[in-house]
Formats: sequence, structure tokens, C-alpha cells
Amino acid sequence: MKVTPINSEIVSQKIKESGLKSIGKASIREIKRLISEIEKATGEKFVRMEMGIPGLPAARIGVEAQIQALQNGVAAIYPDIEGIPELKTEMARFCKNFIDIEVSAQCCIPTVGSMQGGMSVFLTLQRLNKQKDTTLFIDPGFPVQKQQHRILGAKYETFDVYNFRGEKLREKLESYLSKGNIHSLIYSNPNNPSWICFTEKELQIIGEMANKYDVIVIEDLAYFGMDFRKNISAPAQPPYQATVAKYTDNFILLISSSKAFSYAGERLGVMVFSDKVFHRNYSDLEPYFGTANLGRAIVYGTVYALSSGTSHSAQYAMAAILKAVNEGTYNFIEEVKDYAEKAAVMKKLFLDNGFQLVYDKDEDQPLSDGFYFTIAYPNLSGEELLEEFLYYGISAISLAITGSERLEGLRACVSLVNRNQFPDLEYRLKKFKENH
Repeated sequence: MKVTPINSEIVSQKIKESGLKSIGKASIREIKRLISEIEKATGEKFVRMEMGIPGLPAARIGVEAQIQALQNGVAAIYPDIEGIPELKTEMARFCKNFIDIEVSAQCCIPTVGSMQGGMSVFLTLQRLNKQKDTTLFIDPGFPVQKQQHRILGAKYETFDVYNFRGEKLREKLESYLSKGNIHSLIYSNPNNPSWICFTEKELQIIGEMANKYDVIVIEDLAYFGMDFRKNISAPAQPPYQATVAKYTDNFILLISSSKAFSYAGERLGVMVFSDKVFHRNYSDLEPYFGTANLGRAIVYGTVYALSSGTSHSAQYAMAAILKAVNEGTYNFIEEVKDYAEKAAVMKKLFLDNGFQLVYDKDEDQPLSDGFYFTIAYPNLSGEELLEEFLYYGISAISLAITGSERLEGLRACVSLVNRNQFPDLEYRLKKFKENH
């Protein structure tokens, strides 16, 4: 019997008690619950890499603005469902300053996190056109977005982009879009879970395909600016956040306060529509929303029905953060570089102990260090590796639940790992290598 850092009998018992048929196919929240049970039973602290939760303090500018808003009495007042003017104006400025695109303040709609933004978009777009009933996921991707589709009974198709980088992406997209049933496609950039970033060539291909087949691109920018290979922190100066919006007007951007702005707890995101998409009419919307106009359908149909707007005071917080970023008095990129620094150390510890990176390049460029990285170990499937990790006090999630075809891999998130845990991680990885 190999000696492992965590009591093997307790781990085995907790796995059995969990009732999970497959650890490798368990959801993120199920893995979280299992790890917590093992920690409680053993008294041992895990190196927890399963949850993509921000690990930095909330932006002080936002906290102070929110406190002031509450003191001014906004908690007693319903916010305008379209969002407060200050937030809408600053988000439009932010898009110009940091993405180099022109959008109207009217087309910036706050939601209860990007999670609700996605749900609102998915729910509405499946009603756009009776002939188009399917979303295309460029995977790997955020598992909950597919869960949202399943809850809605919405159809989707998916492919793993691993083997279709660069010009190969065009033919792959053509094979799906040419069928005529796709109303929208979605991806995240930087990507959760792989941390790949689409190149300008790839974004141009996506934009050209969206124009050719009249599909809407949903670009999830939850990790805005966190491709640390280029510094986009200076307003109105290149380089800018890479985006498909440079190549098509058929876009909806999902921008979150959670990661890049370290303001996760108040659940605030913003849907940013191109003027073309927001003001476009689709006759098939009318039976469901009482209007053919997409922007009005999403705001006064979907968002109204889901939550009737989002936190009043949190909107003032986000508006204040964006105003400071737009004016160059708050460097949001500098604040989140801690993730990249931790990732560099952690990746080296894994590589030094026989692990391999699964997604490692954007075409010919090594990936940035950032919020996530992906790992595998020779001769073990991702499912086997994840279960083995439990005996070594390490947690992650399987790439299998993200739409990835790389079934040997796991996603590791750096955010909740404290630097004082690095020696523990190193010891546990060395023990893992010794036992394998």
C-alpha cells in the first residue's frame, strides 16, 4: 500500500459516500463538496484548484462608491431595468478606451453577473428565427453555459478547437454554419478552462463567418485583459483587448466585474451589444416578447422576467471602478497580475514532477500565465488523475465536463491557492511522482 499525504481510507470512504458515479464527470460544485468533506474528516487542507473563484480583495473604489450609494438610499429604490446612466456611460467609454470599439451607452445592459447575461442571451436568441434553433460552442468552455441550454431545452452543437487553430478554424466553422441552423456561436477569450486566446487571424475568421452566415457572436470576456503577454492597462492606447468586434457588427460581449475588477460578490456583469444587433428587428420574436426589436426583447422581456434588473448599489460600485479605469487613475491589470505570478510558479512545480501541459500554445506562441492552466500525467486519464489527486490533497476539475476532447486533462485554477501552500504543493507532487 503506497503511503499518500492524505489518509487513503478516509478518502476512499468519502468518495463512496459521495454517491458520485464518476469523479471525472462530477460538476465543479460536486467536487467542491467532496473536497470539503475530506478536509473536514482528515483535518488536512487541500491545495484547492477546482473553483474559478476570485482570490483578491474587492476594488476599494467600488466598495466606497457602493457604501455611499447605500447611504444615499438606493437600497429602497428599484433600479432602472436598463441600468443606471453612470454605469452605461462608463461601460461605453471603457469599450472605446480598452477594446477600441464604438458602442452606445444605450446598448450596455447590466445583469446579475455574466451568468445571467448569458442566460438572457441564450433564452432570447433561440426565439430569433424559426429556421435557426441551435447555438454553436467553440470549446472547451464554461460548463454552466451548456447547463443553461439544457435547462432551457435549447439546442447546441460543439467542437474542441484544439486541432483547429489558425486557418483550420475557417473550414471547421463552415462545416457547422453552412447547415443553416445556427443562430449564434459562443466562446470565451481568454478561455475558461484552457487559457488559450484567439489570435487576430482567428478572430477575423470568426467575424467573417458570422457576417457570411448572419449569426451572432457571443464573446465571453470574463477574464478581460488577463492575457498578460500584452499590457492593455492604459486607456485609449494600444494594445487593446482582442475581440471579434473588430471584424463584425454581429456581436454581444459579456463583461464581468468578478475577475478583472475583483468585484465578484455583488454579482454584476454587463451585456454589451453592437448598435446593429441591439436595434435589429426579428419578426419571430414578437409572439414571445410583444416586440420584434431584439434589444427591447432582451431588456423588457427576458431581463425583466428573470430579475427585473440588478443590484442598484452594485451598479454604482462598477460605475466608479470603470470611471477610475477610464481616467487612468486605477490600473486594473496591475491589480490582477498576482494570478499570473502564481501560475508561473505552480506550472513549474507540475512540470518539474512529470506533468505535461495540455493546452500550451496559441498557434505558435506559448500561452500566458494566468487564472487557469491545464495539466495531464502520462498513462492516466483525466478521470483517473482527478481521483488520484484526492489522496494527495490536490483538487481540480476534469476537462471532460468542459467540452474538451482532451480526456487526459484537468483544469487547475490558481486563484484560491495561497503562496504559503507552495511548499505543500511541491511535497505532494513529489510524492505523487514517487508513487507513479
